[in-house]
Amino acid sequence: MNPDILNTEIQEFIIQNLNTDIPALLLKHKAFKGVAMRELAEQIESKRRIKDKLPTWFNNNRIYYPSSKNLEQSSSEITARYKSGLISGKTLADLTGGFGVDACHFSRSFDSVIYCEIDPALAAITAHNFKVLGAKNIRVRTTDGMRILPLPDVDPEWLYIDPSRRHESKGRVFRLKDCKPDVVAHMEFLLKQADHLLIKLSPMLDLTSVINEIKNIKAIHIVAVRNEVKELLLIVEKNFDKDIRIFTRNFVPDGVQAFDFYYSEEEQADLKLDNPSKYLYEPNAAIMKSGAFKLIAERFKLKKLHKHAHLYTSDTPYDFPGRQFVIEDILPFSDKNKLRVALEGKQANISVRHFPMKPDRIKSKFKIKDGGERYLFFTTTVPENRVVLFCRK
Repeated sequence: MNPDILNTEIQEFIIQNLNTDIPALLLKHKAFKGVAMRELAEQIESKRRIKDKLPTWFNNNRIYYPSSKNLEQSSSEITARYKSGLISGKTLADLTGGFGVDACHFSRSFDSVIYCEIDPALAAITAHNFKVLGAKNIRVRTTDGMRILPLPDVDPEWLYIDPSRRHESKGRVFRLKDCKPDVVAHMEFLLKQADHLLIKLSPMLDLTSVINEIKNIKAIHIVAVRNEVKELLLIVEKNFDKDIRIFTRNFVPDGVQAFDFYYSEEEQADLKLDNPSKYLYEPNAAIMKSGAFKLIAERFKLKKLHKHAHLYTSDTPYDFPGRQFVIEDILPFSDKNKLRVALEGKQANISVRHFPMKPDRIKSKFKIKDGGERYLFFTTTVPENRVVLFCRK
């Protein structure tokens, strides 16, 4: 960590060049005294990357940034704030500290937070940022969080783990056993150190596989931001052996869409299939990730167009956690002449659900332009009818 980077003159230079082409900047400008252009370029690139993800960090000119690689797995402020609202207590140990966004938010819901980071340079940067952000109740330990256990001077109520998804030889990985630390292999040891674990996992992981691999899961939180799943959060409790509670959250500009259920409810739900009616519904990404395809229909009194299509319909409009449309017309995909008249040269937003063609192929075939107020769903309805649904929001 180079403290000269925090000088007012250099910070102003960084802000002024956030939108500048970095290779051109490296060639054009001379380095400041005590600061190499390579270091400046790294600060600019990292600050640029977190502008929308971490606005509190971005708007503070005393924040020091690591390389952009260290920011890849960092939580956003939205997801970190959500996590910190789930748990609270006296002491939490963050075993995989990283850039410290989660630890900073946990410091608001715990009396004390122990932040562990094996990389000395990253730990020093994050310790500086904690001071800048006023997080005074965080103790920084420059060590492997797994090796520090059991903590000699504290008995944490909660352990927080965000396993690294970057393998030394395999690059980016998504399987649980390839992440570091391997929480499955260490689960018994971890639950001897604390009664409660909060584990952040890749959104790419299959939920059923996670449930089969990890025991004592009390709750799973699936967190999406603007309909993109960002995190799978597991709350594990020592000796817990009851039904798992699933929480889905989709943070959108005007609020949050929520849908919660017990894991066993999906298997017990009654599903009815039917052809498209007046309204069309598509669950948000968090619900889709949860696999509650029957339960969402039962809860909202909807009928599903096809077992594998994950689109729903009703005669009555509902306030639904996802996208909602009015169906204006339905054409069979087999009637190519009518489709060409209706689609060729027109503007529309294309979605494909359980259909053999990809959107780009459809747009090319019918010369459709992107955008506009019309939404076209190319899908399959019961029993096996391929159709095009013409919809508006």
